[in-house]
Amino acid sequence: MHEGFRLLAVHAHPDDESSKGAAATAMYVAGGARVCVVSCTGGERGDVLNEALKNDPHIRRDIAQVRRDEMAAAAAALGVEHVWLGFVDSGLPEGDPLPPLPEGCFALEPISVTAEALVRVIREFRPHVMTTYDEHGGYPHPDHIMTHTVSMAAFAAAGDLTAYPHAGDAWQPLKLYYNQTHSGGRIRAFHDAMVAAGLESPYAEWVAAIERRGQRRITTQVPCADFFSARDRALLAHATQVDPEGSWFKMPRDLERRVWPTEDFEAALSYVPILEMEDDVFAGLGSPAQADEMATRQDLALVFDGRVAV
Repeated sequence: MHEGFRLLAVHAHPDDESSKGAAATAMYVAGGARVCVVSCTGGERGDVLNEALKNDPHIRRDIAQVRRDEMAAAAAALGVEHVWLGFVDSGLPEGDPLPPLPEGCFALEPISVTAEALVRVIREFRPHVMTTYDEHGGYPHPDHIMTHTVSMAAFAAAGDLTAYPHAGDAWQPLKLYYNQTHSGGRIRAFHDAMVAAGLESPYAEWVAAIERRGQRRITTQVPCADFFSARDRALLAHATQVDPEGSWFKMPRDLERRVWPTEDFEAALSYVPILEMEDDVFAGLGSPAQADEMATRQDLALVFDGRVAV
């Protein structure tokens, strides 16, 4: 169904690829597409969030290698290709006032350096479509916000013959989406469904936060319920980050399939028209051969810019 298409999913840390758009990526792989996940950092400064592993001596000794091993297992569960962009986790600053970010971390790297690294990946993999985070990063982690900034810069530069000419032949991805898997509508639907079923919902605080923040616009809903199990295997591969008894798994999977059988995206930039409530991120591209030809042209013009109010 998607034979010949290529999707590049750009994420901040290992485990983000499994919690944002994972079932959709597994579905596209099963349909014949190539999917490559980019991890901008190694997640070296991430806390161990699984209580059962917090005092594991192997993890405490070499968290960086542990997270690399977890990422390899998650990639295998999803069937995706994987690239480390090579930058160092910035950590999540805490306190009032917030402490400065550590020297040399991803969030402090010059955009010319980080964008060039991602342009190299784009020009080698030659994706037709990219996914990344919105301008808020999905949540305000400095690496997530930087991932947005780098993705937008690299999307713009990859097809420009004059930008980073040493970094490979120009290639213009045709569409860019923001991951909105944890949209307000989905989380609220989960909460309401669990309450109606007489189950304790872990989503009450999340719903309140969404109502304070406001909802993002969803343009694309990809049906992928048959691949929720692949997503769950990928999540569990990140054992330091995902507690199997935690909130990720409180929603019964049969209820989830009935309530919200899609993963959702927000179209941000596109060189082809965005269809009304798409069900496929490759919608509007024609055949892979047609998309390949378009991606090498120098006369392309954006026809959709979701950043600009219309």
